[in-house]
Amino acid sequence: MTGTSDVALDVDHALRAAAAAGLDRLDAQLRGRSSTSHSSSWLFAHGDAALTPDQADRFAAWTVRRAAGEPFAYLVGRKEFHGLMLDVGPAVLVPRPDTETLVTWALERLQGLPAPQVADLGTGSGAVALAIKHAQAGAHVTATDLSPDALAVAAGNARRLGLDLTFVAGTWWAPLAGRRFDLVVSNPPYIAGDDPHLAALAHEPRLALTPEGDGLASLRAIVDGAPDHLRPGGWLLLEHGHDQGAAVRALLQSAGFIGVGTRLDIESRERCSGGRLPD
Repeated sequence: MTGTSDVALDVDHALRAAAAAGLDRLDAQLRGRSSTSHSSSWLFAHGDAALTPDQADRFAAWTVRRAAGEPFAYLVGRKEFHGLMLDVGPAVLVPRPDTETLVTWALERLQGLPAPQVADLGTGSGAVALAIKHAQAGAHVTATDLSPDALAVAAGNARRLGLDLTFVAGTWWAPLAGRRFDLVVSNPPYIAGDDPHLAALAHEPRLALTPEGDGLASLRAIVDGAPDHLRPGGWLLLEHGHDQGAAVRALLQSAGFIGVGTRLDIESRERCSGGRLPD
């Protein structure tokens, strides 16, 4: 599908061109909604409606990018997470619904704490930290990331949403020296370096997807440093791969955590594990 600024193009022809490029109709309709500002039902009922040259060119460009595997969220520059609309781009991972499991568990652990100290390690777009702050206004939330570009995205989301968080740059615990928290959460890179699924995620930052090797290096580093950064009775909650639950529980237990357990994601797969530092 090429530029269309000098040839009239209607909705049905645009959707058929997207199908010819290998995209299913739902995917094409999502792009059509965003490029024309019309609903899917309007597109269905107005297949003969002509697109403006700008709409046609935008739809064509997005078709090429989606066919190459680029996430739809990068095309439109936003993604909803836990009721918040977040700006996203190639500097950060696209927030996944599975990660809401981590937020739900974190909010349970914060119940009854009037002004808890919370840290989110490797915040990316800020999705987890912002969702916690939005739901628990009294929490003092600090979010870290190694990538300055990711921190810029997260800080921009915080400003736009009117949420007051602290953002600091650095790897895992490094920027938090001398500080202790009631709760620490993290969705670190955990995909093994040779996992074939990485090929389908090539448009997202590899550093945020995998620590290479067996995929556990970042999880090990976070667990190892946690006892020096949690208050007595504080919780550490971690997202991980669906097949890493047993390994992460073993790491937590070896580090002295108690009450170690695992939560399932929306597809009933082991997705988050955590534990409490003894009093």
